[in-house]
Amino acid sequence: MLSHLNKYHIILASASPRRRQLLSGLGIDFEVRTLAGIDESYPEHLQGEAIAAYISKAKAEAYRATLAPNDLVITADTIVSVDGNVLGKPANEAEAHQMLQLLSGRTHEVVTGVTLMTKSQQQTFTATTSVTFAPLTEAEITHYVTHYRPLDKAGAYGIQEWIGMIAVESIQGSYFNVMGLPVQRLYKALRDWR
Repeated sequence: MLSHLNKYHIILASASPRRRQLLSGLGIDFEVRTLAGIDESYPEHLQGEAIAAYISKAKAEAYRATLAPNDLVITADTIVSVDGNVLGKPANEAEAHQMLQLLSGRTHEVVTGVTLMTKSQQQTFTATTSVTFAPLTEAEITHYVTHYRPLDKAGAYGIQEWIGMIAVESIQGSYFNVMGLPVQRLYKALRDWR
């Protein structure tokens, strides 16, 4: 379905095994390439979608100097937002525990910014999903943090893991976006890419 992309060498600029799995599902060949030390900070005045888009673009720009003429790099950044508080990846188990306490029994937004970039073109889009968690007990939070160590996940959880099975009461939007890559939107962007 995406044979017009054969002229490109597609690069997924992410170490996330979930993003790799989701992109593989689209049936395209790609290479995973990561750069260390990319600055993921953002201006304080940004919120929600603007944050995810800004960081996604910054990640793409970090690759610009390394791109060959036929390279197409895909970058993504996911944030979790609840009551205006942005939750990135927790620094440690204590922070992961605090994040899950904050999400317990509440609705939050998961926003992913995605950037497609070649030497001559760039496109960025965002996807937002609303997720409602049931109330979680301290024992459930401790069990999840201890056994699943969600330190590499925005908001300290993976919807595809145990916590998703027991906590997610409802979801409005893309499930795959909550995993870290809105593949339906990405497919459409790749389908239309020339």
